[in-house]
Amino acid sequence: MTLKLQGTTDLIDLDIGAYLERHRRKSLLRFITCGSVDDGKSTLIGRLLYDSRMIFEDQLAALEADSRRHGTQGQEIDFALLVDGLAAEREQGITIDVAYRFFATDKRKFIVADTPGHEQYTRNMVTGASTAELAVILIDARKGVLTQTRRHSYLASLLGIRNVVLAVNKMDLVDYDRARFEEIVADYRAFAKEIGIDPFVAIPVSGLRGDNVTALSNAMPWYDGPALLDHLETVPLDQDALRSAPFRMTVQWVNRPNHEFRGFSGLVASGTARPGDAVRLVPSGRTSTIGRIVTMDGDLNCAVAGQSVTLTLADELDCSRGDLIAAADAPPEIADQFEATLVWLGEEPLLPGRAYWLKIGAATVTASVNELKHEVNVNTLERRAAKTLSLNGIGVATLSTDRPLPFAPYGENHDLGGFILIDRLTNATVGAGMIHFALRRAHNIHWQHLEVDRAAHARLKNQEPRVLWFTGLSGAGKSTIANLVEKKLHGLGRHTFLLDGDNVRHGLNKDLGFTDVDRVENIRRVGEVAKLMSDAGLIVLCAFISPFRAERRMVREMMKEGEFMEIFVDTPLADAERRDEKGLYKKARRGQLSNFTGIDSPYEPPEQAEIRIDTTRLSAEQAADLIVDRLLA
Repeated sequence: MTLKLQGTTDLIDLDIGAYLERHRRKSLLRFITCGSVDDGKSTLIGRLLYDSRMIFEDQLAALEADSRRHGTQGQEIDFALLVDGLAAEREQGITIDVAYRFFATDKRKFIVADTPGHEQYTRNMVTGASTAELAVILIDARKGVLTQTRRHSYLASLLGIRNVVLAVNKMDLVDYDRARFEEIVADYRAFAKEIGIDPFVAIPVSGLRGDNVTALSNAMPWYDGPALLDHLETVPLDQDALRSAPFRMTVQWVNRPNHEFRGFSGLVASGTARPGDAVRLVPSGRTSTIGRIVTMDGDLNCAVAGQSVTLTLADELDCSRGDLIAAADAPPEIADQFEATLVWLGEEPLLPGRAYWLKIGAATVTASVNELKHEVNVNTLERRAAKTLSLNGIGVATLSTDRPLPFAPYGENHDLGGFILIDRLTNATVGAGMIHFALRRAHNIHWQHLEVDRAAHARLKNQEPRVLWFTGLSGAGKSTIANLVEKKLHGLGRHTFLLDGDNVRHGLNKDLGFTDVDRVENIRRVGEVAKLMSDAGLIVLCAFISPFRAERRMVREMMKEGEFMEIFVDTPLADAERRDEKGLYKKARRGQLSNFTGIDSPYEPPEQAEIRIDTTRLSAEQAADLIVDRLLA
């Protein structure tokens, strides 16, 4: 293959195979550039690519044309255009998405993520930082340390980035003033020490002119440190520490191409492994030894952290995607309750008690936030009480999962301590988290075996346990219909219990209000009670507005399959207001009652309810007969 690199006069015959082999054994540094808007992040990366001669001639020609088209003034090339690929970014002159670029020098390979500076795109910055080992924090020499500088520095610290470069950019616009540089470094050092960034490397640069980017600049003879590229080429990497830790590999895929081969593929998260090493499968606890370490290039005698391999075991053991293969004599912790730092990425706020998908490594489980301990004010580092987190909010919370997970504190291992939260209805990623430790109660609480189980309770009552969940607007007639259904079932000799929304709030849930957070907790508690009652063999009737689909789904999943029956009491809002015996709608309309469903708080109607009661067509008596007939059919 023949290519012409920028800055050369001759065509180069490039053997791709030889090129890749030459670079294969180089170390790889992943780093990010971050900071406030217009600090010059994209320009700096473009200059790095240009000066390291990693732009092909056709790319250079396109870049020059784009620079002319976008009206760059005072320079021939707008280096930011090498990175800002989205049309919206070029039009606005800002970075929106995370842009990844690869380049290499004779000493090292690099993957750089250019992250956005606007606060509304903080979640994109978190995405870029999650795999980085080094952060280049840019500061405009004219503006100094800004709010977003603090935010990105704090996030970099939270995400475990230990290597930080403070690049004071646009030094050419302050006449390369040493005093200004030292003033900014002193301001940043005072803040950085509070968040655990100590030490850091400060470099005065001009991304536009290339000063101290790939070579030291004559314009700043007073600076005696390294150029940015020199530092990137020589900074120690985290892989060395990971390789000395105990062996861990999460199974991403069970490789079974034929009946003769069964291997377990994944990325080695830490440690080293060799054929014959004793390993333990987590969470099952079964042990075996490594038979082979298989790769596309043949078997290896040793696998180390950062390598993707396939392991075969000497014994036929049950091992699935999401399981962990670990050193037999140093297995990881296992728990189902944790304390963690959360960065909220969703447009809708965090709702403690709501069930989310939690994805950690290759494992996906159901999880909920039990309690938000505090939110962090990034500007002041103040910890303040909070019940929820909004977009870009950061806080410390406790979480629980529906089954135990192997893990490591995020500070020790990013792969085993970092997770994301996913909305189960939209599949959108709504949060990113870093595990601190397992809660002590997670180790002390165990399931107690009971001789009289739910099947025995049901046999004694001669009925199948069921949960009838009545949902609808206030005034729809849920309690009236549920009461009639229970009366009819009682007359037929069935063992029942009715949990009514108003009645429960006089006792079990009297400490809860009507905010979205409290509504979620209200339904979570009722769901747990309903589950206990169904375990006792009862037919449980629950009459609650329960406005959110996510919580109704959560209760459904608590029960055995087929045991939960959702009954949508469908009443138009106007009809519900006409039946307003308690005067609640009138108060809500006058602004005297906040968070009222249907007025200033949403109701999400069921999409696939087992029974829909149209109260404009059926009386309460007819609805009750329909439900009983369907239940006993």
